[in-house]
Order: sequence, then structure tokens, then C-alpha cells
Amino acid sequence: MAALLRAGALPGPPAAVAAGLLALLSLASALGGERGGDSARFPWDAVRLPKHVVPLRYHLLIHPNLTTLTFAGTAAIEVTVTQQTSVVILHSKRLHITGAAIEAASGHPAQEVQVLEHQPFEQVALLAAQPLQAGHNYTLSIQYLANLSESFHGFYKSTYRTREGELRVLAATQFEPTAARMAFPCFDEPAFKARFSIKIRREPKHLALSNMPIVKSVNITPWLVEDHFDTTVKMSTYLVAFIVSDFKSISKTTGHGVKISVYTVPDKINQADYALDAAVKLLDFYEDYFSIPYPLPKQDLAAIPDFQSGAMENWGLTTYRESALLYDPEKSSASSKLRITMIIAHELAHQWFGNLVTMEWWNDLWLNEGFAKFMEFVSVSITHPELRVEDFFLSKCFDAMSVDALNSSHPISTPVEDPAQILEMFDEVSYEKGSCVLNMLRDYLTADVFKAGLVQYLQKYSYQNTKNADLWNSMTDICPTVGSDKNERQGDGFCRRSQQSSSNAHWTKGETLDVRAMMDTWTLQKGFPMVTVTVRGKNVHLQQERYVKGVDSPSSTGYLWHIPLTYITSKSDAVQRFLMTTKADVIILPEEVEWVKFNVDMNGYYIVHYEDDGWDHLINLLKENHTVISSNDRASLINNVFQLVRVKKLSISKAFDLTLYLKHEREIMPVLQGMTELIPIYRLMERRDTDGTEKQLKEYIVHLFRELIDKQSWSDEGSVSERLLRHSLLLFACVHRYQPCVDKAKAYFTEWQKSNGTLSLPADVKTAVYTVGAQTSEGWDFLLGKYRLPSFSVERENIELALAFSRSKDKLQWLMDQGLRGDIVRTQDLPFIIVYVAKNPSGYHLAWTFLKENWEKVVEKFELGSNSVATIVTGVTSRYSTRSQLAQVKEFFSSLEEKSARLHCVQQAIETIEDNIQWMDRNLEKVKTWLQSNYL
Repeated sequence: MAALLRAGALPGPPAAVAAGLLALLSLASALGGERGGDSARFPWDAVRLPKHVVPLRYHLLIHPNLTTLTFAGTAAIEVTVTQQTSVVILHSKRLHITGAAIEAASGHPAQEVQVLEHQPFEQVALLAAQPLQAGHNYTLSIQYLANLSESFHGFYKSTYRTREGELRVLAATQFEPTAARMAFPCFDEPAFKARFSIKIRREPKHLALSNMPIVKSVNITPWLVEDHFDTTVKMSTYLVAFIVSDFKSISKTTGHGVKISVYTVPDKINQADYALDAAVKLLDFYEDYFSIPYPLPKQDLAAIPDFQSGAMENWGLTTYRESALLYDPEKSSASSKLRITMIIAHELAHQWFGNLVTMEWWNDLWLNEGFAKFMEFVSVSITHPELRVEDFFLSKCFDAMSVDALNSSHPISTPVEDPAQILEMFDEVSYEKGSCVLNMLRDYLTADVFKAGLVQYLQKYSYQNTKNADLWNSMTDICPTVGSDKNERQGDGFCRRSQQSSSNAHWTKGETLDVRAMMDTWTLQKGFPMVTVTVRGKNVHLQQERYVKGVDSPSSTGYLWHIPLTYITSKSDAVQRFLMTTKADVIILPEEVEWVKFNVDMNGYYIVHYEDDGWDHLINLLKENHTVISSNDRASLINNVFQLVRVKKLSISKAFDLTLYLKHEREIMPVLQGMTELIPIYRLMERRDTDGTEKQLKEYIVHLFRELIDKQSWSDEGSVSERLLRHSLLLFACVHRYQPCVDKAKAYFTEWQKSNGTLSLPADVKTAVYTVGAQTSEGWDFLLGKYRLPSFSVERENIELALAFSRSKDKLQWLMDQGLRGDIVRTQDLPFIIVYVAKNPSGYHLAWTFLKENWEKVVEKFELGSNSVATIVTGVTSRYSTRSQLAQVKEFFSSLEEKSARLHCVQQAIETIEDNIQWMDRNLEKVKTWLQSNYL
């Protein structure tokens, strides 16, 4: 699944459907299906399925009715039995089973079976009169009925309006992680791989898509067609997909002969070209990079009007939210092009990492997601070099660290059991931290060795399931070659390096390169290290400890990482390497230096503190000649200095001293990092009565970037990085009411309004223009009118941001209410709208009240544990910094049932507020003093 850059869901069940669902359920209980509480008769008491009945092949027939919003299905599952049993346990959720039988393969008559259901575990049991024998194969046949899901998972309903305003219905699937069981009874765990033969019934006006191409279509009646799809390769249930719709498509064939098609609602097919070309390039790249052919004849990319996450990697039929796939060259921004390319790269990487080789269980989800996130950067930097994706990798690691520094974080690989816990794994730790530690490993092993290890892993485990250790073992069996050094493979299969040049001798002196020992320290314990550097003449003393922010942070004893340190000095920009495996160590430099900078380009997942006058030398370097070090190095210094203030290693005045150099900064990453550190401080102060300090701080931030803001052309010219920087700077300037920006945006908005929205505004300045325009009631209403038109669909997210910046509480409330209703504002966009409103000084009380009053509905739509719910909980509370706000948040969540109160995101929110309170208590006065002496 592509991470949630933005998130979403669907309108509530119409009364008729709700009534139908109740009728089905009461019928089921009348038939003796075991419901809820009393599970005494249910023969299995674990969340995980037993392992002695193994599926080999599913034959599915699915018949959805897009008028009654129901579907009928039959599943014939060929299984093999490894020990005698009279019971078959499999998954089923909200399916009304009308009949079931078990047939021995050798032509014996089928035996009817009794069906019991245990809802808390989403399981059914088939009870056979005669036991199933070990070593024999059987076929389970199950008939069932169900409603199309009203949420975003399972086999669910989606709708769209044509240009003429006609409402059309389609049905699509989203099974990862545990919702295949909502579409057909199955062994719904990733390690139960099987082959799937799927048939779908539909009306002649619709078309059906699935993982494989259609082999034949049969007319059952004049108004009913049955499509037969080719049998899939061996794969996990969560990757099965089917769609019944009236989509249109365009196609091309890759260099390797795979047919690629993009499917969209008919009115938007003209926005599919960019995605099609990107997919062709990327699939060709991956086939070459992995040296493993893509095993299916086709790859479809479908844009679904209602979609919760960013995208989903179903094998051969990847699905996307529309904004993650559709690109309009006239109207779409540079950030939209970058995002679409990255998401397609992510889903296509999964065709190997995840689909071909799959984690054994969800505790190692990062083997799917960390890799796909990492491969986005590897692939796009080669297929689309003009996008300069390497500029943006850094911010992923900072995002991960901000969550990973909390005590509520979890190791990359962590035990999970039930569906809500599994959903919680789809977070910054699995995706972003996973990709950052892989990037660190690649930097350490060299790109060639890393790639050879990956290829070995994929080839060895194709069509199988893996654990963490399998990957490290594949990496360890490869001998790195660094420069001209000789390596010898030892008898134990490890690599040893022969003597090397003294510059990086310390970690290579004949030492074993034990990848697993090193990477276990990054994946099996939570958090990350802070390395403290003290320079004494030529000796550099190093110490590592766990970095934890928060009030009563536990001691970091017992935490130890194998850190591949890198550094440059004032005397040498050649990167030196040193593997630190102990709590403390010493490096001896060839000569004394003025400054040393560790973690070159921030390729390592750790932060660095410089003792004594170490920071002063670096701050001075930035002041005098900041381009001596790379823009990534500058961004990492900005990030690290503010993180060190949080754990009392540095004073806030030192961090502010460093920011002074930003007046001269021109590169995107350090500028955005400066904003990322300073704006939240301003936002915290803005919520408190700080006698004008927040106004001074805002003026200081604008002052730092004023020259850069004034230099921006209000156009779409320049590289993608320059365009993204322009978008961020102008939005920042207009939102923080920098007058020249506001005046220009107002003038543009007036022109645009006069033209009744036909004037073509530059894509990268639109958000700033709309945000200023939405400040008046009349401008807001005009924008909303445009938002509702199909011709503005690619701008929906920009307009939502602008509408959520209104100062009118009524308008903000209306916007959130509409997001829940889902007809004007799609429910999939509700999480962002709530967070935008929460960031608006006029709206933060409203957002919190809305969350409390609609908690049940939000959870029903988006699922407990989902990233969407986490986005809302952390987004609404992230700027709280008073004890009374903390008490309110604690009180509300502790009043909920235990499952909600225990969510990771709730713990994160509480820790963040505690940290904010502490930060304000400690630093508010100091910021005030610093501004008075350095800026006023």
C-alpha cells in the first residue's frame, strides 16, 4: 500500500441497505450461525489459523449487483491436509454462508458440513461428519451472500458523477491487510499462498477487471455476462483484486513485452497519459534491476473514485486514489507529478518485494513497505532524473525520527496478532524508517553489493514467504569490493576484508562484515542513537545512547546500535567510515581540524551532538561559507540542533543562532527544514497568550526567507525542486500574511474570479492564491462552487486546503460535516480536512470537538488502527501545549473502550502534548530574550 500522503472513506449505508443487512444477520442467527459471545462450541480459540489444512487453489465466482448493492459468491477451495482433522477453520467476515460441503478429490460424494461462526476472530468452522485424512486433498465448497461494503475495504461500493451530473456506481476491492475475508471465505494469512481462478458476472454495459487477463466471456442471459480470468500465479489472499465498472482505458507495451493499461472513469481518461508512460519506464527498470522477469502478462493501473490509502499493489491490477494517478499537464502542479511518479514506483516495486516474495506474517510488514518506499527513490532517480527525488529522501527520515523518538514507538519488526494491531503496522516506522535503514545499509555495503544481495534474496525466495533474518543472510553472503581492495570469502561464509588504506582501516581490519548482527540492532529495538562527539586535539571521542524525548523518558541502558559512522572534516571532504559497535570509542585523526561533521549527507539513521565548542564551529561555518558542506548536510544540522534542544543537550538560543544563516540559503531541503523547525514553534506560541512574542517570531521567520520569497516568479518555470520550493514559500508567505504576497495573490484571485474560473493560473501558485481568496466569504463561496465542478477535480486537494483556512467557524464546521456525509466532499478526504481545520487558529477547538462527537463514525469508516485514524488523532492534538488540553485528551481517550484507548496514535498524541508543555515551560522566555537581542 502506498503510504498515506492524504487519506479517506465512504458515505454511510442508505436505510434500505441497512435494513437488508439486518435482515441477513437475523436470518443467519436463525440458521444457527454462532454469533459473538458464547464461543464454547467453536472448536478453535486462536486468532491465527491452524496450519494443517493448506489451500492450493481457489475457484471463485462473484456476482455483484450494483443496483441492490449486494453480491453473491461461490468459493471452491482445493486444500491439502497434513494431519487428520474433522474441522476446517478459515476466515469469513460479514458473509452470510448459505451452504457448505466438503468433497474428497477421488470422486466420493460431497458431504454436507455444519458451519459455525466466531465473529470476534472473523472465523468460520466447517465441521465434517467423517474426518479428513492426512496426505489427502479435498475441495471445500461454500455459497454465500453479502452486502457491498460501505467502508473502504473488502468488496466495496464507490460512486462518481459524470459531467452531466449522473451518479454512477462501481464496485472495487481493497483487501490488505485482512479484508479478503469480506469478499470470499479464505485462509486470509499471507503465508497461505495459493492460485486463484476467478469468474465474475456483470451486466453487458460494465467491464470486469482482475489480477489476470480475461480468457473468455460467456453470455449467461442477454443481460448477464460471465468473464473467466486466467489462473494467477501462487500468491497471498490480500493481493487478489477485482473491479466491476464502466471505466475506459489506454494501453502500451513495455520493452519486455508486458501490456500496461491505465483505467479511469470515462471523463478523466485524458488525464491518464503521464501515469501510463511512467509505469512503462518503471516496470522495465525493475525487470532489469532485479534480473527477474515480471511474471504476469499484464499490469493494470486503476484510479478508484473512493479510496482510503494512496494506492494498493494487487498483483497485475494496482489500484490508486485518483489524485495518486491522474495528471493534467495544464492544471497539475509539480508536486503532483512527483507524487504520482513515486506512488507508481512504490506499487510496481511491490510486484517483486511483497508479491513475489512476501513476509511470513505482518510483524515483518516492513520487508514489503520499507523496501517499496526505498525503491521509489532508487528507481525514480534513474527513470526520471529531472525529478531529483534524492532531494526529498532526507525528509522521510526526519518524519520517521519524530515518531521514533517517542517512547510509544515500536521496533521495525514487532509482534502483532489482531486486525487492528496489524493495521497499526502501516505507519512511519514500517515505511519511512524501514527505507532509511535500508538506505544506510546500501551506503555501508556499496550500491553494487546491496543490489546483488537483493537479487539473491528475491531469486531464492520467489513465490515464498520470508522473515527478517532471510534478508540479512542473503546480504551477508556477498563479498563487498570497495575501491581496489581485495576480499576473501572465509570458510564460514562471511566476508573479511584484507588490510586497507589507513583512512578507513578501523572498521575493516580483517573484521567480519556481519550484516545480520548490525541490522538486528536497527530492526529489533525501537528508537535510534544519538552520537556525542568530543574533539580533543587529534582524538575524537564518541559515545552513543538512545535518543528519547518526553517527560519521564526511560533510561537508554541496554540499547546499543552498530552504527556505520561517516564523517568529513575541515581538512578533508573525502568521506571516512567507521563502524561503531560499542558504547564509547575513539577515532584518531591524521591532523588537528577546525570542525568535523558526522553522518555525511544524513545517510545514517542517527543524530549527532557536538560537545564543547563543536556546534560553534559548525554554526560559524554556516555563517561564513555554508556551501562548503552539502545541502543535505545543512538540512541535517538544522534538524539535529532543534532535536538536541528537546533533550536539554543544547539551549534554544544556540539553535536560533544557527538559523541566522538561512537568510543566505537557496536550496530546497535546508529551507524547508528551517521552516519545519521554526513554524511549529510559532504555532505553539500562537495558541498561548505570549504577549507578542509569537508576532516577533513570525516576523523573524518571514525576515529569514524574505529575499527568497521576493525573488520567486509567479509562474511554473524551473526545475521540479525550484517549483516545489516556490509552492511552499508562497503558501507560507500568504498564510503568514506577508503583505506583498497577499496583495499579489488577491490580485490574481480577483482576475480569476472575474473570468469565472476560466483564467489559467500557474499550477504552483494556485494554492497560495486560493488560500488568500478564501479569506472572504464571497471568495470562499466562489471557490466551493468551482470545487464541485468535474473540471476542477485535479485541484480538489488544493481547494480543500484553502477552504479549511477560512476564519469563519460556520464554514469550517460545514466543511467537516460534509466530509462525513460524503456527497459534496468525499469522505476519503475527511482526515486531511479535519487536520487542516485543526491547524487553523480559528478551527482548532472545532476539530477537537468534531473528533470527540464523531469518533464512532470515523472509526467505522476508516477502521480502528488505520493510518487515517492516526492522522486525525495526532494532527488534531499536535499543537496542544497546556496542562488542561492534556487533561482533556487523556480524559476523552480513557473514556473509550480499551481497544481505542490503547492505540499507538493516542499514546503518541499524549507524549507529544507532554513534550510541548515541557518545551514551552523551558524555552518560551529564552526565545523572547533571543529575539529581543538578535532580531529587534
